[in-house]
Amino acid sequence: MIVGAYEHPDRIIKDRSVATVHAEVARGALADAGLTMDDVDGLFAVGGDITLPGLALADYLGLTGLRYVDTSMTGGSSPVCMIGHAAAAIADGRCRVALITLAARARSSRPAPIGRETPDVPFEQVYGSSTLGMYALAAMRHMHEFGTTSEQLAEIKVAASLHAQHNPRALLRTPVTVEEVLASPLVSDPLRRMDCCVVSDGGGAVVMVAADVARDLERRGVRLLGQSETVGHTDNGTIGLTATAARWTAPRAFAEAGVGPDDIDYASIYDSFTITVLETLEDLGFCDKGKGGAFVADGALRAPFGRLPINTDGGGLCNNHPSMGGMSRLVEAVRQLRGEAAPEVQVADCGLALVHGSGGRIGSRHVAATAILAAEGA
Repeated sequence: MIVGAYEHPDRIIKDRSVATVHAEVARGALADAGLTMDDVDGLFAVGGDITLPGLALADYLGLTGLRYVDTSMTGGSSPVCMIGHAAAAIADGRCRVALITLAARARSSRPAPIGRETPDVPFEQVYGSSTLGMYALAAMRHMHEFGTTSEQLAEIKVAASLHAQHNPRALLRTPVTVEEVLASPLVSDPLRRMDCCVVSDGGGAVVMVAADVARDLERRGVRLLGQSETVGHTDNGTIGLTATAARWTAPRAFAEAGVGPDDIDYASIYDSFTITVLETLEDLGFCDKGKGGAFVADGALRAPFGRLPINTDGGGLCNNHPSMGGMSRLVEAVRQLRGEAAPEVQVADCGLALVHGSGGRIGSRHVAATAILAAEGA
């Protein structure tokens, strides 16, 4: 049961360390749950350039009663992986109050270079491979195979901007039109500047607890019904540019939860680029492969009345993306299920939500994680 959630209010944090941001979001999530640091016996932490983050943050936060530590780093999918890990640890009796925290200063500090020991670096980085270039390649291939258009990709940015105007903390709050997205500078054909996520500082945290702990808390909780994670990679050269690993995680998460795509009221989907959302929607089963362009058209993603409202905080495209956006996706899903999203974008009677995180690069190698969440009593 998720009983606490908190997103850091700032998007530019020049005067504090990553450890301080971790501490601020941890305290925020615990206060939201009605708990304290003394209650935490499971720590799940990721983000920033902290060496041995489990050790360093346990010391920094003053956590003395830890029984379980997890610092699995899977990029933007890390928090969605970690809620599954925390649920398993709680079910196994290894901890009862799990604090899951993410923090980074991607905008205010220079990112760490990719490690030379990473196996792909000598074969790919020397030829100019980049995150932007890989997503542009995926978008171009999707357009070639299925007739997807730049106008359809732009619909995803438009929906994010319409939601972000109601989020006072969003980095970009001005609504944009399809025409304005298409008029933004081309950065890597066919992706334009508005097809790309923002770069921000920030972080967030959630608190998961055992059922007996939840019963003693006043805060309304959110249940984890199903979760799955996996790795998608090049398979020694077999590159699939138009598919993501969600095609494996979604069926398992839905089966575990006992629901299907048609049952979902709201979706938080990782949106590093507009093409990320479109391909993920297909692989999650919300539409057939190749039909994502038609699915997102005509306001389908806009809250509160679209066919599938997504990323009602503005997402990574407009709100917040501190190098890893999975925590923001998770926190907004909790808000929706509690009925605490901005009133203008709150989905009526939101009972079931899907959260999907992606870490790495689609089209080459990435980790996908899908979770199905339910409102308490739903």
